[in-house]
Amino acid sequence: MSAEATDPGNHGAAARKRGRRRLELRGLRRIGRAALLGPAPRDGLPHALKHVAKVHRHHHPDADLETLTQAYLLAESSHRGQVRKSGEPYITHPLAVTLILAELGAETTTLTASLLHDTVEDTEVTLDQVRELFGEEVCYLVDGVTKLEKVDYGAAAEPETFRKMLVATGNDVRVMSIKLADRLHNMRTLGVMRPEKQARIAKVTRDVLIPLAERLGVQALKAELEDLVFAILHPEEYATTRALVGEYAKRPDPLAVLAARMRTVLDEAGIDAEVHVRPRHFVSVHRVRLARRELTGADLGRLLVLVAEDADCYAVLGELHTCFTPVVSEFKDFIAAPKFNLYQSLHTAVTGPSGEIAETLIRTHQMHRVAEAGVIALGNPYAPTDGADAPEGERADPTRPGWLSRLLEWQRTTPDPDTFWTSLRDDLAQDREITVFCTDAPSDGSSGPTGGTIGLPAGASCVDAAYERHGEAAHCCIGARVNGRLATLSTVLHDGDSLQLLMAPDSAAGPLPEWLEHARTPAARLAIARWLAGRQEPGVRPAGPGEASAAVPPADRRSAGQVRSGADPVPASLLAVADLPGAAVRLAGCCTPVPPDTVTGFAVRGGTVTVHRALCPVVARMAATGRQPVGVRWRGAGHGGHGGCRVTLLAEAFSRPHLLADLTEAIASQGAAVVSAAVEPPHEQRVRHTYTLHLPNAAGLPSLMRAMRQVPGVFDVLRAGRARQAAVLRP
Repeated sequence: MSAEATDPGNHGAAARKRGRRRLELRGLRRIGRAALLGPAPRDGLPHALKHVAKVHRHHHPDADLETLTQAYLLAESSHRGQVRKSGEPYITHPLAVTLILAELGAETTTLTASLLHDTVEDTEVTLDQVRELFGEEVCYLVDGVTKLEKVDYGAAAEPETFRKMLVATGNDVRVMSIKLADRLHNMRTLGVMRPEKQARIAKVTRDVLIPLAERLGVQALKAELEDLVFAILHPEEYATTRALVGEYAKRPDPLAVLAARMRTVLDEAGIDAEVHVRPRHFVSVHRVRLARRELTGADLGRLLVLVAEDADCYAVLGELHTCFTPVVSEFKDFIAAPKFNLYQSLHTAVTGPSGEIAETLIRTHQMHRVAEAGVIALGNPYAPTDGADAPEGERADPTRPGWLSRLLEWQRTTPDPDTFWTSLRDDLAQDREITVFCTDAPSDGSSGPTGGTIGLPAGASCVDAAYERHGEAAHCCIGARVNGRLATLSTVLHDGDSLQLLMAPDSAAGPLPEWLEHARTPAARLAIARWLAGRQEPGVRPAGPGEASAAVPPADRRSAGQVRSGADPVPASLLAVADLPGAAVRLAGCCTPVPPDTVTGFAVRGGTVTVHRALCPVVARMAATGRQPVGVRWRGAGHGGHGGCRVTLLAEAFSRPHLLADLTEAIASQGAAVVSAAVEPPHEQRVRHTYTLHLPNAAGLPSLMRAMRQVPGVFDVLRAGRARQAAVLRP
């Protein structure tokens, strides 16, 4: 980096050296081009490059080392005379960065760019030269890293700094890979700087670069960066943790004993597997100590089982759970549902013979490479496959994680740098993610539900899931079912939940301001805020789905106009008869019984018997007071379902525009007449419509209720008398 590049000697000597340097660089195009296009050194590779080449060939046996040689020669000649603050020749820095990436399995193009990543910034080498000598891809990467190096990392500059960083990263994830390796080497050599500068760089690394490493899946870089930051920002806790690890290192390792026993078990089962003890890094040990207060030897590491195929992972899991006592709560399957950063593995924990609990990771060798190196292990994501080129003007990246695409969308749609920075910091602060299995209920009944898995931060709600899956189209979401049960959009989701999002067919629907209280992810909050801001009028709150759903004025919601059908109800005496001689019969309005409901009656004033459905809550209350029931039966014609009757139905639904009109149309299509209708004020996106209907034939009640349930947004239709009790039991 430029901050590390210095010239030795006093001021006068430095000035003379700069003069000579300018003379050297004027001839760079001639000398450099001759050196680059000429034959390789007599011994094949420059001595300084041999270790990098050996590591690179381990991962890529057919790699072309000529390009790396040319890049090294240009980097060495352009940085010649520069030294780092530690006193080392500056070329040691790009070499170290390249070695870090080579050890992670980066392909040749990335290594070439890493050798050159400081040349355009710190020397007179131009991007045009890099493009001419190494091609467009290398030029693109070098330019991206150069832009990151030019930004100010001061606190005031952070919002715009990282907006630029994400633009560069989003177009090619290899830019950030080089940046992370560059930061790691600088953190390794940070001791030569002033303490206050060490702390400033460590804080930026902690707040942004480490979370980005996590999201790119580069766990090897993330773990070492965490330890280096831990040592600078929390030196006392670091020293305590380091001493604790050193103390346990002198004792017998219980994980080594358990690993040997696992090897025997798997070998006897005929499973070809490697079992390793994987020590925790210092920050991980520190976190475990804070969580458990007391440590055991087994807490300082985990067991890693490596196999060849995916199916072998589950075979290993079966053997371990058969031969050891598993800790069921520790099992997680990240193979069937990979994490947001490409991570795949089976997690479990088993109990050893002495009672120690050993966390165990089971994965294939390829999964392990990706777990360590993330996107770096996947090679060049832009290389054409099967002869299919990416569309012109686009850089199709199959490895780019979904969270990165979301961040790019935020920076494009959020002009205010401070708002963007706050959203970015909130998102990067999420250190745990859940996986939800999401499906969409068809809004028009034309096709079945479709879906897949989505990743969300822990604590996310159904609102977050809707915007994660649908983007701004989630404005039309009217509700959800979680694990098959109806739930409000504010419901917090948990890992492994099954979620069905219910979408309104009317695209005019929009979110309520209350959604902002339930949104945890920046994507949801920004989208909701933009929608509300674009529709805000002075003194008027933007209408959301809950308000648009009622097709009646607020003052009339208790009783929606008492719509009369013009049809008079059939007298109760023609439908039912009471076992009380001379008594008049009246059908209760609370539950509106119809044939062939099971009914009972109670005598009231005036010698009248009120007929209730047996399930009506009023029946239980009257019986509790000691009131004696009166036997009631349907007359012959009524019992067969013939003759008109009156019934009250409650439709529970998600709020949406035109719901009242659609329900009324469904009722009319079944030949029923609306006597009265009432719409209660919506609550948490849910609304209840109450209809008193006249049916020409009681036998048509089941088909009427089915027709009402098929109206989009309606999740249940209930007979009056038990609806409110059922509603209490609903989530």
